[in-house]
Amino acid sequence: MDKADIGIIGLAVMGGNLAINIESKGFSVNVYNRTARRTDEFVGGRACGKSISGAHTLAELAGSLKSPRKIMLMVKAGEPVDECIEALVPLLDEGDVIIDGGNSHFADSIRRAKYLESKGLLFVGTGISGGEEGALTGPSIMPGGSPKAWPLVEPIFRAIAAKAEDGTPCCDWMGNDGAGHFVKMVHNGIEYGDMQLICEAYILMKEYLGMRADDMHEVFKDWNTGLLDSYLIGITSGILARKDEDGKPLVEKILDAAEQKGMGKWASATAMDEGVPLTLISEAVQARFLSALKDERLEAAGVLKGPKLVNDFSENRGAFIEDVRKALVASKIVLYAQGFALLRAASETYGWELDCGKIALLWRGGCIIRSALLPMLNDAFGKAPGLKNLMMDPFFSDILAQSQGSWRSVCAEALTSGIAIPAFAGALTYYDGYRAASSPANLMQAMRDYFGAHTYERTDKPRGEMFHTDWAEN
Repeated sequence: MDKADIGIIGLAVMGGNLAINIESKGFSVNVYNRTARRTDEFVGGRACGKSISGAHTLAELAGSLKSPRKIMLMVKAGEPVDECIEALVPLLDEGDVIIDGGNSHFADSIRRAKYLESKGLLFVGTGISGGEEGALTGPSIMPGGSPKAWPLVEPIFRAIAAKAEDGTPCCDWMGNDGAGHFVKMVHNGIEYGDMQLICEAYILMKEYLGMRADDMHEVFKDWNTGLLDSYLIGITSGILARKDEDGKPLVEKILDAAEQKGMGKWASATAMDEGVPLTLISEAVQARFLSALKDERLEAAGVLKGPKLVNDFSENRGAFIEDVRKALVASKIVLYAQGFALLRAASETYGWELDCGKIALLWRGGCIIRSALLPMLNDAFGKAPGLKNLMMDPFFSDILAQSQGSWRSVCAEALTSGIAIPAFAGALTYYDGYRAASSPANLMQAMRDYFGAHTYERTDKPRGEMFHTDWAEN
């Protein structure tokens, strides 16, 4: 029997779908699952008649692959990945490649790359976005790790990746060690923020305007053009149109307690380490935490009072919906600005030389955050590779200027009406904070110097020159 081009460990939905995708592009695959029965069921079922074989041991898997071997781990992040790596190392030869395709923390990928390279092996930590459907039909792929591994995996990765409208594969090399998983983490953080913004637009129309799901379906369908054209807006329209068996909107029967897998939290924590304000994504994470307190919120709803909603918008409902659309566009620009600021900071910290324009382009297809705005991000970074913040690009700064009246109106109305919009409000506060030539931080520094002698800089002296005042003398 001919040896296979690649091995895959882990046959949950993502692993199985990737195996089918890879084989459909002309590559042969050998698969392994810890439970042998699942391997046999997959090979004899979905993979029947395809160039996909099965192995019952890791040694058998390693022996079935062409050299240099390429083995992709599609297992749960954390210890299971390390356990797989330890079991594989004695079975592999110098120059073989271990690929971690799960949602691993980038710091783990940095560690694993260093460890495997010390053993003469190569490591790839790759982000894969697109969910189950993307894994099968074409995801966005963000690989990083050992540079020598890229030419070995590039033909397979580019073949299975989603293709942008111009035919370009949504896959490119991100950089050394943990770069791929870092980019995927930021992608998922942006995904958190994007979903929260959409949910806030939904709750404004539902609670403030008193709109029905069918009407909101039409709004989101209309919005899924122009600047807001995106995968998430599109599926939101579809969700709002879906009826339950009794003919009522299914969305209204879904418990409002959101779950999360942790990548948004990782992005928020990493931003704090890097000193990058990631306010919108952090608010999105906190909103999920708050939503999970369903029982407490039900109790609080009977105790804590808020303003009474009137829902009388027979004449100007359309105008307010347009304001919400503009606020959503503006907030989404802030979301991208914060996410790419984190990419730039980490790139400098870890020496990855991340190309922000290239990253925007590989998110055009396959991934959850694909949207019409991404090519415009590439244009902005292409014109100004050293662009410190996306909001400073003339195209985006003009949109923000044109949208801010609506943006402020939406936030004011929501806050006055007692409707929580942490992402919209957080985005606007960040915008105002970033454009402020002066801030109250001078008073902050004075207080720090008062109680801790932390010193301060003066506006009438060169930057870097520090001063201290004996405040008690007053």
